[in-house]
Amino acid sequence: KQWYQRRVRAGLSVVGTHQIDRVVEVVEETLKGNSVRLFGQKRIGKRKLGGASLHLPKIRKNPLIEIIAINTGCLNQCTYCKTKHARGELGSYPIDEIVQRGEQCFAEGVREVWMTSEDTGAYGRDIGVSLPELLYRFVDIIPEGCMLRLGMTNPPYILDHLEDMAVILSHPRVYSFLHLPIQAASDSVLYEMRREYTCEEFCHVVDFLRKKVPGITIATDIICGFPTETEEDFNETLSLIEHYKFPSLFINQFFPRPGTPAARMKRIPADQVKKRTKQANTIFQSQFPYNDKIGEVQTVLVTELASDGVHYVGHNKFYDQVLVPKKERYLGNTLNVKITEAGKHFMKCCVLDEGSKMSVPSSYSNPNQLRYSGTKKLVQRLLLERNITRPIFLILIAGITIQFLYIVYRANYKD
Repeated sequence: KQWYQRRVRAGLSVVGTHQIDRVVEVVEETLKGNSVRLFGQKRIGKRKLGGASLHLPKIRKNPLIEIIAINTGCLNQCTYCKTKHARGELGSYPIDEIVQRGEQCFAEGVREVWMTSEDTGAYGRDIGVSLPELLYRFVDIIPEGCMLRLGMTNPPYILDHLEDMAVILSHPRVYSFLHLPIQAASDSVLYEMRREYTCEEFCHVVDFLRKKVPGITIATDIICGFPTETEEDFNETLSLIEHYKFPSLFINQFFPRPGTPAARMKRIPADQVKKRTKQANTIFQSQFPYNDKIGEVQTVLVTELASDGVHYVGHNKFYDQVLVPKKERYLGNTLNVKITEAGKHFMKCCVLDEGSKMSVPSSYSNPNQLRYSGTKKLVQRLLLERNITRPIFLILIAGITIQFLYIVYRANYKD
């Protein structure tokens, strides 16, 4: 520790995730020979804020997709998770700031917005508002031909808003898609995980939304081999998978994250965990949710290149992946298609006609060129007016990062 502290005093600066809007200031101080460490959370009084401003310039990997974090941190105390330790308590961005960010990104040519956080359902509980209040405001600014996708929400925080969420997920410019982790179908395991809901409550959410939003896609997660999970407990999870036939299922093996309560529990033998993982995967892989879609006519929004390199990816209203022919004029536009083939995780189609056509950001024609978000004036004020050109700035950040990683390596592995 003393060796590490001496190295820090020698000129290393470190910036926390909540302080990225001060990176230019930190670089300037580092160039003067000072060491700066900014790890604190942004607060107003005792209330934690969402983090760095949503209006900061950013580079989009895909200029057609904008990712907006609506809050950071969480309200849960899950025994296997380190999110609370890393991100702290819940901190939500104001509705106005999120809506303004949405208006800006749509004006810049974005076609699809992903609202994300550690738990979108908990949004606003720290500032006296709710997720439906935000969404009712946001859908009003979504242009024709653009879509909104909601991120993961834990079951406890959506139970209070099921009617509103059904209305929102039925909106024509909102994907009828929700990521709702169950983790385990055994109430005793959920209790040991401190998940704060029962399997019955999870099933109520799924059943309600499937009834009110026909065709909705529900994605979920399970953890195989949590320390207190018995064979009977795991069989309940298998029964849940067989019953609901989730189109998207994320199967994870339990991993003891250092410092968590679950890491101190006696672990299940690795061979048993692998066996359970294989059982769950076998059931999931035997289910083909799209076979009955062949012949259907659907409308899809095309936003990205497929992993096979020969198709573009479009998503229908239910966020199912539909592969379309790779024609550049399709990017950023909606297409009316007919499903001709179905796989486990995708559908293929023939294009019937092109729906709404919108101009695509010019940067998308070059896959190696990334698109800046934010105005030129703001970028210039942060970089050029302080006599730090962008290449020098990036080199400085890379150098600081490499130095930090080297010091951490030496601190952990030196003789």
